[in-house]
Amino acid sequence: MIKLKRVYEKPSRTDGLRVLVDRLWPRGLSKERADVDLWLKEVAPSTELRKWFGHDPDKWKEFQSRYRKELRANKDAVQLLKEKAAKQIVTIVYGARDEQHNDAVVLKKVLEGRKS
Repeated sequence: MIKLKRVYEKPSRTDGLRVLVDRLWPRGLSKERADVDLWLKEVAPSTELRKWFGHDPDKWKEFQSRYRKELRANKDAVQLLKEKAAKQIVTIVYGARDEQHNDAVVLKKVLEGRKS
């Protein structure tokens, strides 16, 4: 099972393995408060893609396409997450304010084998 949660939300016992998927550590958040078990920067969008997207909903469709391409080039990190999710609950945590248009949403779909 794979869940999504903003890293700024209070951790819960039901989160299972908490995996941060941002390239940068969330601003203003201590490691203790984040309670992250694994920081997997490798699955985060490239700096160039992240800056291009800027969480602009008008760029969402193109962002998804570009990010999926980056994930295909980074199969090892994606496979690691798939393996962990097959054995336990995994909560993908992210820092973005927009809960519908962010890389974690796309990553969850990829891990679940969904296109949309």
